[in-house]
Amino acid sequence: MIKNELLQTQKESLHEILKQDTALYQIIQTVSNMAIPELYVGAGCIVQSVWNRLYGMPIGYGISDVDIVYFDEELSEEKELDTSKEIAEAIGHSTYSLDIINEARVHLWYEERFGFPIQAYTSSEEAIYTWPTTATAIAVSLDEKGQLQVLSPYGLDDVFEGIIRPNKKMITEEIYDQKVAKWIKKWPELKVVPW
Repeated sequence: MIKNELLQTQKESLHEILKQDTALYQIIQTVSNMAIPELYVGAGCIVQSVWNRLYGMPIGYGISDVDIVYFDEELSEEKELDTSKEIAEAIGHSTYSLDIINEARVHLWYEERFGFPIQAYTSSEEAIYTWPTTATAIAVSLDEKGQLQVLSPYGLDDVFEGIIRPNKKMITEEIYDQKVAKWIKKWPELKVVPW
């Protein structure tokens, strides 16, 4: 029971933190109202917003882009480009660049980009489960009542405690170390769990 109460408190805190970044929250609101399957805003922009609050950094500090994922079984590159354009147009001008990915297509280009093949995902949720760290394996959307829906397969403790822990489902030690090095420069207080 205490664990559930803590998780609920963490979700409420996360919602308040995200609301403070009006540019990011506008993106979350916009995509949550779109009729695109399994559409989420996730990864670095979410956890880094929490880190900024934890370590007294300005809103938006260190956020390189906003990851938007969805799952469409129509696998043509043309359809993905059309959907990306639709999402970008709905969002309009933003201070953040957007990284929009159809998780159903990732297996088609992953090996060329990262050097090894992966199985096709069956959902956005499955993809998020493999994201590189337990803290960055997180995605959000708003329900029809404006309540924050959080998909965080490893919980929110690492997010709120500033812990970087590898999620070895898919990444390599080299990729993990690169991400850690980049983040530590911006948020030196982070606690890193070695590979």
